[in-house]
Amino acid sequence: MADKKLNGTVIVTYRCNARCSMCNRYKAPSRPEDEISLETIEKLPSMYFTNITGGEPFIRTDLNDIVRELFKKSDRIVISTNGFFTDRIIELCEEFPQVGIRISIEGLRQTNDDIRGLENGFERGYSTLKKLVEMKHPDVGFGMTIQDRNAADIAPLYRISDEMGMEFATASLHNSFYFVEAKNIINDRPMVARSIEDLVNELLKSNSPKKWFRAYFNHGLINYIYGQPRLLPCDMAFDTFFIDPYGDVMPCNGTEDKEVMGNLKTQSWDELWNSPQADAVRAKVRRCDRACWMIGSASPAMHKYIWKPAWWVLRHKLKLGKKYDMHELKVVRDYEEGGVTKEQLDACSTCNTHAAVNDGLPEASKYDAALSKQSRRCK
Repeated sequence: MADKKLNGTVIVTYRCNARCSMCNRYKAPSRPEDEISLETIEKLPSMYFTNITGGEPFIRTDLNDIVRELFKKSDRIVISTNGFFTDRIIELCEEFPQVGIRISIEGLRQTNDDIRGLENGFERGYSTLKKLVEMKHPDVGFGMTIQDRNAADIAPLYRISDEMGMEFATASLHNSFYFVEAKNIINDRPMVARSIEDLVNELLKSNSPKKWFRAYFNHGLINYIYGQPRLLPCDMAFDTFFIDPYGDVMPCNGTEDKEVMGNLKTQSWDELWNSPQADAVRAKVRRCDRACWMIGSASPAMHKYIWKPAWWVLRHKLKLGKKYDMHELKVVRDYEEGGVTKEQLDACSTCNTHAAVNDGLPEASKYDAALSKQSRRCK
């Protein structure tokens, strides 16, 4: 295998303490004894960036050990969390001051707690953020999954992040086996898009080139919400990968069903990455029509095809104060003028109210999840 560094996401657990309305992963958790071990993590390749996610990664009490091992492999690590386990997060950041922390907050207090189904979730997440700021942790921020219910909170949340000197990440509703969901859909696209448009303009007004490129990403989110082809090619499984709690290596977490390139528990990385099975998955990626625009696939593409977002940024910065307008996307104009209907846009989305969701669990974990569900019914 070449010495090329990859972009990796390590899903350390499918267990989660939140009950998010747009994600049913908590209904299909992994078994602790099945979750990815340090021995398997040791077999990962060199990475220029690693995202640790879940489930809720801080449910694992050995996360410090995992981060310690991953720093032998990766130049940069960012952990995505709901921020509930404050003491564990602070302890980890004291040991690893270079690790990034991104706390998911889905809106202001009531909106967040309603969406995430986590009592005092906003207060816990926000207090964790404040403690990280107080200890001058250099790489901290929060992000939200944009939907009809929280679009009005985008600008207020961005301003909070800006005042605190934090990163502000965004995503849109998605459907896939990873989220154990197929019914997520944005109903009022113009309303949601206008809120994102406001964010794009806030980002473009800043003095930070990083925020200008984040504006391009959010421009791509509007494009995704309207069901359009990606602004940039998807190269998942070529220079980017996900590994799940069972050691299965996948191109991403956005596919309808779980696509497995190989298993790192039973294979070496070179054997897995260069296998016919991996090549078959790459062929599927090239034919994929889901047009996902998640940061895990968009960010590597923005780096690889840098001239496209750079030209977009340059054009908008040269407008000398003229605001970004989402109507530069033809589909937005077509929708307003009646050239395309809501039903046609809905058909372009990944929402499928009739889909049987494959949750990606192995048989043993499926059995345990079924027993747990039955036990809850009996109580």
